[in-house]
Amino acid sequence: MTIEPIPRLYCIIDRQCFAPADPLNAILDFARELLAGGATLIQYRNKTDSPREVLSHARELRRVIYSSPPTGDRTLAILIMNDRPDLALPAGFAGVHLGQEDLSPEAARRVLPNGIIGLSTHNLEQVRAADAGACDYIAIGPVFATSSKQNPDPVVELEGVRAARAATRKPLVAIGGVTRSNCRDVIAAGADSIAVISDLLREPRASVREFRKALG
Repeated sequence: MTIEPIPRLYCIIDRQCFAPADPLNAILDFARELLAGGATLIQYRNKTDSPREVLSHARELRRVIYSSPPTGDRTLAILIMNDRPDLALPAGFAGVHLGQEDLSPEAARRVLPNGIIGLSTHNLEQVRAADAGACDYIAIGPVFATSSKQNPDPVVELEGVRAARAATRKPLVAIGGVTRSNCRDVIAAGADSIAVISDLLREPRASVREFRKALG
């Protein structure tokens, strides 16, 4: 499976952003709102729950995604699992997004031979290594300061996006502090797509529509 052309907007649903009392229903309602806004690429990130819970949530998320028929210009959303190719497969997700300390893209490819594999990078050396490796797309960041990670890597800023663009022809996803107010600058710097967590949380349907309008 390929991811070219990659959608301009890469939505991330982060389990930590939802109250512990009833996270699943909140996540599913949030996903429905993203879809209603026109989201076509969604990553599920859950670094806190047990593998059993992550898989259960992921399967429910897929059920919601695929029970929501496309409308207008919206196609069925691509679902990506964060970190765990072993859970992406039984969940029926299209692929996995890996960090630098996770399973290598080459090892993940053995688990998901036809899946989409993305890899996070935080500097030019890592981008070059990813470009030579088995991943289908490369994420670069954090571009700007972000509150989505407790111990974020140093910001790369727009110059880091430009340098990453010059180092690879693979689809490039910019992540970290990207908002509706700065997303055009990030695309102009060379990113093919922007990944967003925080700026989708309030009024997700309207936020997705505004991002899509800004990104063209």
